[in-house]
Amino acid sequence: MSTIVATHFVSLDGKVDPTGGDPELHDTEWTYLTVTPAQEMYELKTREQEEAGALLLGRTSYQMFAPVWPDMAEFVRYNALPKYVVSTTLTDDDLVDNWGETTILRSLDDVARLKDSDVGEIQVHGSVSLTRALGDAGLVDAYHLLVFPVLLGQGKPLFSDADKAAQELRLVEHEAYKNGVQKQIFEVVR
Repeated sequence: MSTIVATHFVSLDGKVDPTGGDPELHDTEWTYLTVTPAQEMYELKTREQEEAGALLLGRTSYQMFAPVWPDMAEFVRYNALPKYVVSTTLTDDDLVDNWGETTILRSLDDVARLKDSDVGEIQVHGSVSLTRALGDAGLVDAYHLLVFPVLLGQGKPLFSDADKAAQELRLVEHEAYKNGVQKQIFEVVR
């Protein structure tokens, strides 16, 4: 059985995308505009790439990443991994040829079946709506967060406000960096 890890940059008030999903704006631009980068905080991203068995993306994130990640040397391992895109509208004709094996999943039931397979750690990058839906469905096993010391006040929240039972998380790793960013790794308690 595989695990699903949602990995995000998030503000202290729980926002991940202050652009409101505007495709003309870069949704993580706020991270380096609000906090001076510290190289050590990206260690988590290097480690995630080594641990990943597959990528799981929503349609919008796929369409943002697919044209650029194949040419980025820092994502060479991600580029070689199988990719799964959750979308009811994307077709095989919409897939980028040079980004390797990509499979379209049409529902959260398809995601649950993928999780039952043995692909290893399935990482969700950048797909905020997908992360919320997966969390609401009880499919997320862990959250890898880089929490930035900024209050964005607006934008897409990482977590859903759906009427559901509280979900307990266990902090398994934490580190604070000199720029105030905190690494917080949580496992979902079942």
